[in-house]
Amino acid sequence: MAKRKPFEIGSATVAPGTRARVDIPVSTLSNHTPVHLSVEVVHGKRAGPVMFVSAAIHGDEVIGVEIVRRLLRAAPLNSMAGTLLAVPIVNTFGFLNHSRYLPDRRDLNRVFPGLSEGSMASQLAHIFMHEVVMRADVGIDLHSAAIHRTNLPQLRLTPGNDRLEELGRAFGAPVMMESKLRDGSLRMAAEEAGVDVLLYEGGEGLRFDEFAARAGVSGILRVMRHLKMIGAKGVPRAKGQPVGARSSSWYRAPRGGLFRGYLAVGDAVQPGTVLGAVANAFGDIENEVVAEESGIIIGRTNMPVVYEGDALFHVAETPRAEAAAEGISAHIDAVPLYDEDEII
Repeated sequence: MAKRKPFEIGSATVAPGTRARVDIPVSTLSNHTPVHLSVEVVHGKRAGPVMFVSAAIHGDEVIGVEIVRRLLRAAPLNSMAGTLLAVPIVNTFGFLNHSRYLPDRRDLNRVFPGLSEGSMASQLAHIFMHEVVMRADVGIDLHSAAIHRTNLPQLRLTPGNDRLEELGRAFGAPVMMESKLRDGSLRMAAEEAGVDVLLYEGGEGLRFDEFAARAGVSGILRVMRHLKMIGAKGVPRAKGQPVGARSSSWYRAPRGGLFRGYLAVGDAVQPGTVLGAVANAFGDIENEVVAEESGIIIGRTNMPVVYEGDALFHVAETPRAEAAAEGISAHIDAVPLYDEDEII
């Protein structure tokens, strides 16, 4: 059998059976500090797919960084086939500033595929696309809710993409939902370049969430197992099938005031279920927020002070909501709390 070729990225060459951290130059800050796109390359001895895993495209979505950190320490990677390109922090600028955006206030996930001589965001998108995304066969992009909101672990899939649905079922997140492609998004640019991307959502901006972290690491390992990049040893089994949803609804504050939420992510709702209430500060005016369809709560705000129109609950519509909620509860119950030295 012919020996596998080294993997070349940036100015580095990674030999088969080794791993290396590659710093790809992006920019220089005003104080002369260099900024890099740092990629951990795990290049297996045996042939196989090239998969990228990326996090912190939005700089405040730190749960993905923790997921990549744990993934790179996972034992199954020690004897993998194919190549893993792990990028824990794509948007270094936003990450350092605890901000979703870049310093020029652009959303990186709205400027793909980028330009080599465009705005700061456009240049970073161009480098990430050409150095990482277009070198891969498939990708997993890690996200969370924005600050002051939380998401149940879930996958967003391009409608009608059978391969992504297959990989999504292998991932085994509690919820799998169809989501249209957005202009300028990484998913759209990647799919136009022939690279399918699973989008994972879980947890809250600027916060760690143990359930979201474990669901993310386990799901990535299961996808790698499905692609025959790693063996079964050390890969957690999925707890049942994901809840499928083709549409979702946002419930918004009917007025400004103090919000009290009665339900949590993962709870089932039916038409008429009272999700919460918004009252004025004197307590003499109160408006209930009521569900209009059957579904599962996949996201909600954590803010008690709201303006009229603020997003309060995100509900994935599914006809068998109660049974689906029981399956999600099994996912949650299967994630025990560990001491720090036991965490991957």
